[in-house]
Amino acid sequence: MNHTTLVDMLENNRSVDRSVSYVDGENSERRVGYGELYDRALGILNHLQALGAARGDKLIIFLNDNEQFIDGFWAAVCGGIQPVPLAVGISDEHRHKLLRVARKLGNPWLYTDSKNLERLQALAAEVGEQALFAEIKARAFLVESITDVSRPGKLHRPDPQDAAFIQFSSGSTSEPKGVVLTHANLIANTRSATIVDRFSRDDVSLSWMPLTHDMGLIGFFLMQFANQVHINLMPTELFVRRPLLWLQVASKKRVTITCSPNFGYRHFLKVLGDRRLADLDLSAVRLIYNGAEPISVDLCNQFMDALAHTGLARRAMYPVYGLAEASLAVSLPPAGSEYRWIRVDRNRLNVGTPIELNPADARKTLELMCVGQPVPDTEVRIADAGRAPLPPEHVGHILIRGPNVTHGYFADPQATASAIDADAWLDTGDLGVMHEGSLYITGRSKEIIFVNGQNYYPYDLENIAQRAPGLELGKVVAAGVRRPGSQGEDLVFFVLHRSGMEEFLPTAAAVARLINEHTGLEVTEVVPVKRIPKTTSGKVQRHLLEQALIDGEFDAELRDLAALRAGAQGAAHIQGTQLEDRLRAICDAALPGKRIDIDDNLFDIGASSLKLIEIHEAIERDYPGMIDLTELFDHPTVAELARHLQQKIAAAAT
Repeated sequence: MNHTTLVDMLENNRSVDRSVSYVDGENSERRVGYGELYDRALGILNHLQALGAARGDKLIIFLNDNEQFIDGFWAAVCGGIQPVPLAVGISDEHRHKLLRVARKLGNPWLYTDSKNLERLQALAAEVGEQALFAEIKARAFLVESITDVSRPGKLHRPDPQDAAFIQFSSGSTSEPKGVVLTHANLIANTRSATIVDRFSRDDVSLSWMPLTHDMGLIGFFLMQFANQVHINLMPTELFVRRPLLWLQVASKKRVTITCSPNFGYRHFLKVLGDRRLADLDLSAVRLIYNGAEPISVDLCNQFMDALAHTGLARRAMYPVYGLAEASLAVSLPPAGSEYRWIRVDRNRLNVGTPIELNPADARKTLELMCVGQPVPDTEVRIADAGRAPLPPEHVGHILIRGPNVTHGYFADPQATASAIDADAWLDTGDLGVMHEGSLYITGRSKEIIFVNGQNYYPYDLENIAQRAPGLELGKVVAAGVRRPGSQGEDLVFFVLHRSGMEEFLPTAAAVARLINEHTGLEVTEVVPVKRIPKTTSGKVQRHLLEQALIDGEFDAELRDLAALRAGAQGAAHIQGTQLEDRLRAICDAALPGKRIDIDDNLFDIGASSLKLIEIHEAIERDYPGMIDLTELFDHPTVAELARHLQQKIAAAAT
């Protein structure tokens, strides 16, 4: 690796006999050679420059299609234009985020398609942001407008310290923070990861992680591209719909490197069930990166046990730690080592406290996965609240420093000053401990809820939930509850309520629906509480509510609520039309035990984004091309959806 910028990397790889394969199905893919990536980038850059885009400008990339995303990303980089990847998603919240980011960036360009632009316009009109949308539309560049990429644009050769792209925080409904990553940051981290993980031209990678995520874009595109790996990219939605295809493709292509966060392993195993996948050979896989959210030891063991018959080596499971601020990798285990963990007392994980290994009481035992040692040239410090270093075996704040670490957040000096001190140590917001030279993540100092590999801020979710009738801030608390033996966090809301359960039932339904509609998340429980514990300074003590739920203090109320829901659903069951019956059967299969009535709002009964995709996939099989995934948000009951679908069927027949 003799390049110092991403542009050098792209130029140096022009003659390399490797390609990027965009996998769309079991036997469907498009291959683009490394050299063609360069030609496409300059061809698209020509169009951007003709519109007036120039060095230093920002380009929001808002596209579902991986191929279009990669082409647009390289085009911007080649012109000194800073790409700003944003997830399209399936809910309005992602479009809300785009509006907030656009305002923060000032006057960005937008690279998208006409369908997403129309949806953005509709949301802007709904929330009174027509003026902002008009500014965005005036600088929108639609992929459909590209008919010729034969004429190259003017290549800009950046300085290594120039900003390469801006990675905005994922999953947050708050004012997003943009991590500015320079070419030097990215090259430094790529070199460090390459030393540890021994990437080579013999590797074949496969990822379904979104390119808007640092693991997807940096770990499984830029790092692999730098090492001239044959890259395979699968749409995230395809994995969600057909998780087994992930490893079927890995087997077919003899993939050596792949990845998934916790929720991906859980989703795969749920769909796999008790089956054994025939003719699956994973003996070529040497690394399965496991990161992006807290790592479950139990889930790793389940996954590896379920796939032992495929030849998947146990040492292939590869737990890692990183974040966008580090250009991805902070710590990695030695490649080829078997994953390991420690057992600690979960009640002795406060900052400055030494860990207690192997507690005698099983109820106090928490398993922590080893995420390896700091990568070369990156320093990791475990610190107290004043940022002073703590000795090994003590829990503290994880601080990082090195050439791969960002210099700050875009147009946010306050956030930058809060995170990075005068000695260039960046506070990751996570807590951890060094044990026998390796890092273990113990928790989070920032109050972040991890769901499906994304992070969500409690007070932001509370801002959404408090829109329910009768609620206001201070009366609702969002929390991520990790029950003993659980493989992930449950999203739970605690709501101040002092009346009976019958009066609380509509409030609980409204909170769950609002969260589903605005974020696509499934709420596990909405719990009535008679008081919300706070510190003397007024800060909510979420951990006390979480522990009370785990200890069963609210079991009686939750049983009463479940009985009331079951009674209401049973009494409201109505026989529908044949089309309604088919749609209800599809929803029943995706949401077992919910007893769905044709007038039930799917968001009220907890249809998460994953479930909506599953429902849409089943509808697509019966009525191909008739219903778009986003239309489930516009017609959230079986009755409404049936009427809408009937109109489309009738229109198609004329």
